[in-house]
Amino acid sequence: MSGRREDDDLVARARRGDEAAWAELFRAHGGRLIVWLRTMPSGDAAAAAEDIAADAWLTAAQSIAKFSGSGDDFAGWLFSIARNVAGNRRRTSTRRATQPHATHIPDGIDWGAAEDRTPLVDGDDLTRRLLSHLSPREAEVVACIDVVGLDTAATSQALGMSPTAVRVARHRALRRLRAILEAADSPTGSTGSLHRATTQPPRGLDLGM
Repeated sequence: MSGRREDDDLVARARRGDEAAWAELFRAHGGRLIVWLRTMPSGDAAAAAEDIAADAWLTAAQSIAKFSGSGDDFAGWLFSIARNVAGNRRRTSTRRATQPHATHIPDGIDWGAAEDRTPLVDGDDLTRRLLSHLSPREAEVVACIDVVGLDTAATSQALGMSPTAVRVARHRALRRLRAILEAADSPTGSTGSLHRATTQPPRGLDLGM
């Protein structure tokens, strides 16, 4: 309970423009936000995960006064912003996005250079290959929960889905991934576009095998 109060206090301080609070939030969520963005397909080669994350953090800094959730809600809110930024970049890939103007943006934080504390898929396209076998929505759910560790509530907020829809999508996705991995492991199975390495799921992606 004390941890939840501390998280709520951290968000309240960030809302007041406390730069130390922003730095703490960035350390808590910056790395896994970039990892999550790297799992998402992009139609724009210039839309690097770090650039999208930077825009998301700047938008969050601009909009924090409108945020009314708790510390537990912050991750879902931040990820929903990043998802919108990524979607806008895909839709307008021919133009470079400009940085939003904020009335107060904390100094001294390099928003696009997070220390990646969730190196589950960093430098490894195995997870992306696995997620490519899912529908876009299922892939987003698995990436949120099983790759970067968001809970159901945060995933629901990030993706604009009901908690029930999140649980159903995750159940279907993991069942499909287990079937793919079992087929790849079978001597007579067809691996399709999967590399033989997919006979073991990447670290952090628990398929219950």
